[in-house]
Amino acid sequence: MSEATNEEEMAAAMEQELAAHIAMQAQQAPSQSPSEVNLDIILDVPVTLTLEVGRTRLPIRSLLQLNQGSVVELERAAGEPLDVHVNGTLVARGEVVLINEKFGIRLVDVVSPAERLQTLR
Repeated sequence: MSEATNEEEMAAAMEQELAAHIAMQAQQAPSQSPSEVNLDIILDVPVTLTLEVGRTRLPIRSLLQLNQGSVVELERAAGEPLDVHVNGTLVARGEVVLINEKFGIRLVDVVSPAERLQTLR
């Protein structure tokens, strides 16, 4: 089994464990507000952060014809913000920045917690 598959399975297991723990906490303390929930137990859980520049669909024939120097047109226009996903869930949008010869991302819009919960259902 590949390392990427192991990491994906581990992340999925951690997500399930976290969801179960949060559900258990909610049942035990229904009067507790979200700001009072103790998040210390999950602060060291690793997550996968993905930045999506854009997407496109193309037939396998076109994919096999790609070589060095080929250009693939994406659905997103130049200058549009990138999508920031954590474990596959959209959490923010941002723009690419260059810091000390390394790429980074400046967040320009963070998805609200309510919107994030809707995407999980």
